[in-house]
Amino acid sequence: MKLRIISVGHKMPAWVETACSEYMKRMPRELSIEIVEIKPEKRAAGNNAKNIQAIEAKRILDAAGKDFLIACDERGLELTTTHLAEKLKGWQTLARDTSFIIGGADGLHSSVKQRADFLWGLSKLTLPHAFVRVLLCEQLYRAHSINQNHPYHRE
Repeated sequence: MKLRIISVGHKMPAWVETACSEYMKRMPRELSIEIVEIKPEKRAAGNNAKNIQAIEAKRILDAAGKDFLIACDERGLELTTTHLAEKLKGWQTLARDTSFIIGGADGLHSSVKQRADFLWGLSKLTLPHAFVRVLLCEQLYRAHSINQNHPYHRE
């Protein structure tokens, strides 16, 4: 099973690349993480937030294909790390790749949320997109380590 982080945005700072790479290399081949960057739509005169969301939504959904889709949304269900580990086990039984969606500056279009199989609320705080990439990579690694009884996670 492949885990994809589909994120609107590009040209991330070096610290994001470094941190994500560290967690990605720790994952086993059968549960690899890939980051797919979606080009953000340009903000120009006459291009309102709804239109930008719709254009980015098409790019996101095209990249996700038939994957099991998890949209990061502030109104989604918040999980503990151990609950995430349980969810990850379940997602692995689906025999489908899984995509985690990080929206653009204007958020996710309703079409992405409707297509999503799960809405995940990472926090009630507004988080920078770069930080969310790192957070997802770390939490996916942590969830995997819990499922493997690896001592990375401590309770």
